[in-house]
Amino acid sequence: MESGFRIDRITEDNWAQLRTLRLEMLADTPLAFLETLDNAAHEQETEWRSRAARAAREGSVGLAAIDTSSGHWLGTMSAYLDGHGDAMLVSVYVTPAWRGTALGLTDALLDEVEAWARAAVPDGNLRLHVHEDNPRARAFYTRRGYVETGETIPYPLDRTQNEVEMVLDLS
Repeated sequence: MESGFRIDRITEDNWAQLRTLRLEMLADTPLAFLETLDNAAHEQETEWRSRAARAAREGSVGLAAIDTSSGHWLGTMSAYLDGHGDAMLVSVYVTPAWRGTALGLTDALLDEVEAWARAAVPDGNLRLHVHEDNPRARAFYTRRGYVETGETIPYPLDRTQNEVEMVLDLS
């Protein structure tokens, strides 16, 4: 497989690509996200435009990894300023064929989000919540230097399960 990809910022004009990848995300790893595939599939174009536009607002960054030969979206990561001096990492997904360290796509996306966060909150943290039953994601973040804080929050789609908070010190 050719490993050519580029990383672009998401804009409102990307709403259709964002929708396609989001539906893939929800089908592939439903416990990693805070909405169901059924709900997302029924959203109208105006909602998808709003989501894409939100990724480009001040205090936010939304990135898409795009296959340079086909133009297909391969992954996404977003972050926003939480209003308390930290940034929050959300909407992390890489399509299965592009996962792992060999192709470098996941690391490249996170490198860009971390650079954005360091510029935005240089003395803060980059936080995330990951489902307790998502060992692949937890291992990735640990490899990247994130540590579990010991805090958990109930998983909104099933409050008998938890999300684990992880954090990277940006200073």
